[in-house]
Amino acid sequence: MNPDIQDVAIVGGGQAALATGYHLQNSGLRFSILEQSGRVGNSWRSRWDSLQLFTPARYSALPGLPFPAPGGSYPAKDQFADYLESYAQRFRLPVRTDLHVESVRRAGGQFEVRTSEGTLHARTVVAAPGHTTIPRIPALAEKLDPGITQLHSSRYHGPGALPAGDVVVVGAGTSGAQIALELAGARPAGTVYLAGSPTAHIPDAVFRFAGPVYWRLVNSLLTLDTKPGRKAAAGFHDRGSPLIQVSMRDVERAGVVRLPRFTGVADGQPMFNGGDASADAGNRDRSRDRSWAGTAKPHNVRTIIWATGYRPEFDWIEDLPRDAYGWPATVRGAVPELPGLYFVGMPFQYALTSGLIGGMGRDAAHVVAQLRAPKG
Repeated sequence: MNPDIQDVAIVGGGQAALATGYHLQNSGLRFSILEQSGRVGNSWRSRWDSLQLFTPARYSALPGLPFPAPGGSYPAKDQFADYLESYAQRFRLPVRTDLHVESVRRAGGQFEVRTSEGTLHARTVVAAPGHTTIPRIPALAEKLDPGITQLHSSRYHGPGALPAGDVVVVGAGTSGAQIALELAGARPAGTVYLAGSPTAHIPDAVFRFAGPVYWRLVNSLLTLDTKPGRKAAAGFHDRGSPLIQVSMRDVERAGVVRLPRFTGVADGQPMFNGGDASADAGNRDRSRDRSWAGTAKPHNVRTIIWATGYRPEFDWIEDLPRDAYGWPATVRGAVPELPGLYFVGMPFQYALTSGLIGGMGRDAAHVVAQLRAPKG
């Protein structure tokens, strides 16, 4: 065995990478986990101060180590960051921090992994960089009045850093709703708006009273091996993830004003167009999406927070095949066109839970089993 060649290089040091390392630990294979920050869990520590996980603690653990909190509680982001760090220490995973991966290319039956500290060689690469990579901000944002403060949710840390005045949070997913709720509680002198069409809401009672049954449903039934799962996967990237822990009722009770989708800019101000249905939003079903007549244009907007998610960015992997949404084209994590390249942690990689903390362990175990299987 060539001592200069690793068996497996895992790119990324988050939950997907650590779950993969756990399953590799007793495989007899030489591997390294390459983390670009200086400390395991830093991607979580850098997010907004009040962030909580979207799933309860009992479904937010990696294989081999339960999360140290009451099962029905929603851990804070720093709690989870500390959990990841302790996980790596507990299982003595070979994490190399402060190591930025610049490119990955297949050459001569192995992979060249160019890093900030030189080139590594590996027979297999597992890419687990997470699916929150490049912030997605509408191109029209460039046309907004320069006096409006704009920031993506990845750069939001709390209400205190924002200028006085009205705030529009664009994006009615769980992150956008949580941020709008926090702002509404901290900015009594200004109006907080939430723009966008929310996805379906999973009531807290589902996790509280039927959590195990519900988890088995989404984890076992909604997979690529079942007809309902394939149907759910087909439109997954168009719909987005369901609202968890927070609902539109919560948002409106806090005094947040709902707006339709951001659709344009006029005279430097954001425009929100809701279609041609009833304008009386207050009389509509508040738990579901609804339409507005005409175009809404809030006045005195001082800040826009783009809770609009992320876009995939995998240009650092040479010749990577993509699907129609820009995500890696894989078969349960394997890339047939680049033998030896795998992914863990991608949205709906195998199941609806593949992008959730509690669902990554199964995908990691499957990928490790594939890369260990005899070739030929």
